[in-house]
Amino acid sequence: MEIFEGIVALKNKLEEIKKTGKTIGFVPTMGALHEGHCSLVRRSKQETDITVVSIFVNPTQFNDKNDLKNYPRTLEKDSAMLHSLGTDIVFAPSEQEMYPEPCTEVWNFGMLEKVMEGALRPGHFNGVAIIVKKFFDIVMPHKAYFGLKDFQQVTIIKELVRQLNYKITIVECPIVRESDGLAMSSRNALLSPEERLHAVNISKALYQANNEAGSLSVKELENKVIDTINNDPFLTVDYFQIVDNVVLQPVKNWAEPTTKVGCVAVKLGKVRLIDNIVFSV
Repeated sequence: MEIFEGIVALKNKLEEIKKTGKTIGFVPTMGALHEGHCSLVRRSKQETDITVVSIFVNPTQFNDKNDLKNYPRTLEKDSAMLHSLGTDIVFAPSEQEMYPEPCTEVWNFGMLEKVMEGALRPGHFNGVAIIVKKFFDIVMPHKAYFGLKDFQQVTIIKELVRQLNYKITIVECPIVRESDGLAMSSRNALLSPEERLHAVNISKALYQANNEAGSLSVKELENKVIDTINNDPFLTVDYFQIVDNVVLQPVKNWAEPTTKVGCVAVKLGKVRLIDNIVFSV
């Protein structure tokens, strides 16, 4: 496994590799790796010849300076984990390397960014788009792997690729959960033991909602999930919305001919967690 900190050295290495006809798989991360990330790396190794993993806590996508400051950074542990998985290349640049000058790019994702995370975190997806485009331009992978826990983010990255006409296949990978159902997240490491016990009530509410989808109206089910989660004094719902899986707009009723996804964001102490479920109705 080779570790690169500089853009030029990495690009030179990848150009050599591509001349041999090998395919490149790319897994962008912000570090603090867990089994969810590992599943992306394994998938890339199955489907491509060379797997590149980036580790970079991207400042432009954080609205909350404290969230950026507290985001776990575990580069040594992450590198050991990636080595054990057979990762070929790790790209761990500094902030100065990625942003030598202030970035002024502005992206427009239309209605995709006006709901849920986009509504509550203005500029968040613009920051995501900036860094993902930078990484795509550096790595130019054949395939890039993203976890579906960040459902809205994956949708926006697919739109970014469409707008730029990049020949990159976005591979959507399923949510990986703890044994009790909690969606794996780097932010889980910031939970106290007591908070961790309560965090599982988020996924429990989603599973229950899937069982009741169709028997309650969409609005009734949304209200029930919000009330169920908020009944736990440790948890506060930012939003729970049932949306179309392609355009991310709110669904009015179960008869609509779309795949429906319930997306939730919940505050738990100083930590904010997101999750979602694809309804089986």
